[in-house]
Parts: sequence; structure tokens; C-alpha cells
Amino acid sequence: MELLTVRIVEQECLNPTVTKMVVEHEKISIKAKAGQFIILRVDANGERIPLTIADTDPIRHTVTIIFQIVGATTKKLNELQVNDMIYDFVGPLGKPSEIEGLKKVCVIGGGVGCAIAYPTAKALKIQGSEVVTIAGFRNKELVILENEFQQVSDRFYMMSDDGSVGQKGLVTDCLRNLLENESFDEVIAIGPLVMMKFVCQLTKEYGVKTIVSMNPIMIDGTGMCGGCRLKVGGKMKFACVDGPDFDGHEVDFDEAMARNTQYREFEHHAYETCCNLLKKEEDHA
Repeated sequence: MELLTVRIVEQECLNPTVTKMVVEHEKISIKAKAGQFIILRVDANGERIPLTIADTDPIRHTVTIIFQIVGATTKKLNELQVNDMIYDFVGPLGKPSEIEGLKKVCVIGGGVGCAIAYPTAKALKIQGSEVVTIAGFRNKELVILENEFQQVSDRFYMMSDDGSVGQKGLVTDCLRNLLENESFDEVIAIGPLVMMKFVCQLTKEYGVKTIVSMNPIMIDGTGMCGGCRLKVGGKMKFACVDGPDFDGHEVDFDEAMARNTQYREFEHHAYETCCNLLKKEEDHA
């Protein structure tokens, strides 16, 4: 695990609420594997937030993160520009995705969860697995990583709630059609908790092992704080050290969703405060 102040070398707006950022970090770029994450602080007084490693380039010594602007920290992070520094950047953390030996896999990404699903799909393709990918979004404007998924998928299906891109419907609609006609060694689903819950309910009907990536509130990333605790198979687990990947058929999604809503009001207040402070800084510039 390496902690370092890092320089931003690329920044790209993927959609109105999602940003791709590439930073320099030699050791993480070499060590990181699909499924692992980093924890960063924007500045010395900032909170620690986990972000999945979306991609790495060991030759350029770069690490790619993709984040949704939902709170104060991601708002501050999004204000940084190329050549700015992120105060600290810790990783790689968590257990890598266990994909060895899988011959045919259906990878499902929902919304910004596609940024987490992509490196797993890429790793599967590199090892020679047959990769069938389903990506779901609310509408065309929110689509991310379409070209990247097409490059690492043997078949790629796009779903949207309103039918403005791909097929109209949910990822589970597409998945059910696939499961009716073919078999998979495993389904890997990453996205909103409610999406993963219903994917797991569906795959359980067909007896297909399903892995989900859990991203609860996290502080230290070492299992000490207990903030990322989950109930899996009736036992307490910590996403930062036991995961983030878990058997989806054993995850208590209802409890996880209830815990995720506990800080929603606080996060909204922090976001609004951050926006007001940034506006004042702009007005005085």
C-alpha cells in the first residue's frame, strides 16, 4: 500500500455528473489489479473517500479514477485541473476480483458502476474469457465507457430506462433473456444497490453464481473504523478488507441500503456548503 501526493495528468467530463481523472503513481499503476480501490484526500483537511481504480497504465505510470459528483469531496475533486495535486492517494486496497478459471462471464454495470465493472471485464478479456457485457443507464446523456466496453466484450448490450439509447428496459430484462438461452460460469454485477439486489434475485432462480462489488461508507480502508461493515451470509464483513467483492446471494441488501441512507442529509448539506464556498471564492477572484 502506497501513500503519495499525486499530480493530475488528464481530466475528462464523461457526462454532466461523472468525471474521469488520470494521475501519476508508479507503484499503484504496477501493483493494482481489477476490483481494487484507492482512498484519497483532496487536501490536508479533507475527508477520505474510496474510489475504484478504473484503469492503470504501468508504462506511463498512471492510474485512472472515475467518480460521480455527489458530495463535497467529489465536488472539490472535480474543481482540480491538469497539473494540480491531490493531497494523498492510498492504495491499492481491497482484494482483487477472483476471475481465474472463468471461461464465460456476464458482466453487468449500472450507471457510474460501469467504471468499476470495466476493469473486471478488461481483465477477463485479457485472460481469454468470453465476456458478455450489459450496461444500463437512465438515458443517453448519462452513458459512459461505451467504446471501452465494446473493445473488451465479445458481446455488448446497452439498456436505458427511457429507450433513448440501446434497448429500452432494465439490465435484468436483458439478463433474463440471456439466461433463458445460454449458461455462464458467473455473473458479475456492479451498480446501485437496488440493481444488484434484483440481479441477484434473478440469477438465484437460474442457479448462477453472482458476485457484486460493495461500496459502503468507508474511512480508513484497513478494517479499523467499521464504517464499511456489511452482513454477508449472516456474518459481519468489512468491505475494505474482506471485499469489495462478495457473493451476491449472501449479501443483505436491505440492511446495506438502510445504512447508505443514514448520512444522505449530511452529505447534501456538506455539498451545498462546498458549492457556496466555491462560489464565494470565484466572486472574490
